[in-house]
Amino acid sequence: MTPPPARRRRTGTNGAAPAHNLPRRGAVRRAQAITTYGVGSLIAVDHESFIVSGLDEAEQSWSRDESPRIHERRLARLLDVDYFRLPPASDDTSRDGLRVRRFPLMHSCPECNDLQRHRDFNPPAGRSVCGTCEVDLVPSRFVVACEAGHLGEFPYWQWVHRSKERGASPTAQCGGKLKLRTSGHTASLRSILVSCTCGQAPEVSMEGSFRRNALRDLGLKCRGSRPWLGASAPVQECGLPLRTLQRGSSAVWQPVLKSALSIPPWSDGRADPLAEHWDVLREYDEPDHVEIYLKGVFKGRCPVPLDEVMALLDAEREEDPDGEVAPTFDHRYRALRNKEYERLRAGNDESEHTRDEQFVCETPLGDQSALGPIGVTGPMLVKKLREVRALKAFTRLVDAESTTDSNEMPLSEHTLRWLPAMEVRGEGVFLRLDEDRLDAWEKAEAVGTRIERMRTAHQRVLEQRADDPSRVVPSPATPRMVLLHTLAHVLINEWSLEAGYPAASLRERLYAADDMAGVLVYTATSDSAGSLGGLVAQGEPEVLARTFRSAVRRAEWCSSDPLCMETEASGAGGINLAACHACMMLPETSCEHNNILLDRALLVGTPEDPQLGFFSAILQQ
Repeated sequence: MTPPPARRRRTGTNGAAPAHNLPRRGAVRRAQAITTYGVGSLIAVDHESFIVSGLDEAEQSWSRDESPRIHERRLARLLDVDYFRLPPASDDTSRDGLRVRRFPLMHSCPECNDLQRHRDFNPPAGRSVCGTCEVDLVPSRFVVACEAGHLGEFPYWQWVHRSKERGASPTAQCGGKLKLRTSGHTASLRSILVSCTCGQAPEVSMEGSFRRNALRDLGLKCRGSRPWLGASAPVQECGLPLRTLQRGSSAVWQPVLKSALSIPPWSDGRADPLAEHWDVLREYDEPDHVEIYLKGVFKGRCPVPLDEVMALLDAEREEDPDGEVAPTFDHRYRALRNKEYERLRAGNDESEHTRDEQFVCETPLGDQSALGPIGVTGPMLVKKLREVRALKAFTRLVDAESTTDSNEMPLSEHTLRWLPAMEVRGEGVFLRLDEDRLDAWEKAEAVGTRIERMRTAHQRVLEQRADDPSRVVPSPATPRMVLLHTLAHVLINEWSLEAGYPAASLRERLYAADDMAGVLVYTATSDSAGSLGGLVAQGEPEVLARTFRSAVRRAEWCSSDPLCMETEASGAGGINLAACHACMMLPETSCEHNNILLDRALLVGTPEDPQLGFFSAILQQ
């Protein structure tokens, strides 16, 4: 990820920039290669801009030494791959790195105001400067994208030569050169002026270019451009409406991340040597046939005993869906979460397993009667866990958490049997809410009214962001989900104070469904903060009860009250209620839902209705 700059090469026949490695001055952390700077994303390095190339080139460039394989069978089955690979390491010894391409290609010179492709400035090799003025070139601030995930250059020529009726000019080419300058009067788009030296069109500003129909009025539709795949990728006509975006906007790239905990029977590291053979082994029902195959592959010395192999095969077949109709991806992902929930409830005692066990979950030894009045049950100490997070795809313009498969852009042109992923190892605390008390609380009319306001606002935002509202999935807001989500946030904030963990090193994992009501808070970093033991100590019943009382009382007041508690809507799009940065928000690495669907009134109640809160009894003690 940190090699020296490659030599400048000629562009392809279609004008796409060649791929090269990220310059050393632009090193990024390994985890950012799937969360922030994954395939198809834009990355700014000093005054230059690049797009991360697809996995087709990563297959050739990521060396095994710097991007080793990792395995997680349940997640691999879900994503239909054989294995995962870590992104290349970023250190001084790294010889390889992420492949990137220059994008956008349109640049402007602040000295001569020319606006043209980067190569037309005739810059010296290895530099991004105007060949005439010798000043740094500025990449275009604007790009265009569609909901299918395509990305392209902003159509400056069509924008300048549009008619007064806002239609595109019929002129094929005018022979002039585009100019871009800033008037400096304001910081708005009105001060960014684009003109053409042909004289056939007046100088126009960029004001109005972000309207939903601005490019549609010019008769422009998406051409299916995929610059991260390079010149060899075939261009497929898309036809969807184009939207103008700022180059650094979060809507330009959102990762579709899927994760899984390593749980028995797949959490034993001894099963990894067979990771690439499970699809073949599933075809055999008899132990003798399995044994013959393994002896042939491993030349008579199988690293895993035959009885363990058969047990793993039986467990995998149990997870296969019943019925003739194949389940959807979302259904299978929920089934994966259900298995985790069952295992977290059942536990996995460390004394009964080998040292290679990657999942250890035990019942605390203390008296749990102190948790009954609070409404909490079944705390578990997760002394060892492993999580694998894989980059499945990415989206543009569409919320990655509420997307459908049709909105997701794959990471490569060809079908590959692997995906980039990260693994974290650490510890955590799992707890559940009392089902009887939760069922009664969910039926309260005041609870349903607040949730309906949040769900309606969220659904409206999803539909506004989508060009085709019919493809928008329903909002996941339910009383149980919002309660568990808000509870996880207050626990993370409390433990960051009590246990000394930075809030960014803790992460939530919610189990909210009709048959699930649990929260797992665990260390989510790959450094030493995941092995200190301080978080597990917070799961002892006496300590946990004290933590709940402190956290709920702390959530009762916010420094922004009474505005925070009494607000009708907060956050982007009004998706939150009583939740703000002074009380509920967490670092983006800690939250599964991007800090939306939060309401601390569901925990503590409101001044007008104290019984609204699930934990209101704590405040009366």
